[in-house]
Amino acid sequence: MKETRALRLKSPAHPGAFVRHEIVDPLGLSVTDAALVLGVTRAAFSAFLNERADLSPDMGLRIEKAFGVSMDTLMRMQNSFDIAAARQRAGSIKVARYKGKRLASAQKPAP
Repeated sequence: MKETRALRLKSPAHPGAFVRHEIVDPLGLSVTDAALVLGVTRAAFSAFLNERADLSPDMGLRIEKAFGVSMDTLMRMQNSFDIAAARQRAGSIKVARYKGKRLASAQKPAP
């Protein structure tokens, strides 16, 4: 179980995949019909479902109102997904650990 949980934390599901598999597909809705229910464009909803777009708070609230899935839960899923994606890119982000040295901007006298 510990191994499964660690894997889940390293690659959490995108909320779009969750909405597709837990709401849209079981209800037999097309992407177009679900977008109409939500009052968004088909293109915007398709991008979200296909993980090409992040969940916005507005979309989260629309999904909550239409289908009863908590916006808070969906937004936490998006946050977890974003954190995992950033962790995967961590090696390409070059920032040295701050060691308490005075910064160059702090050494300049005030005008």
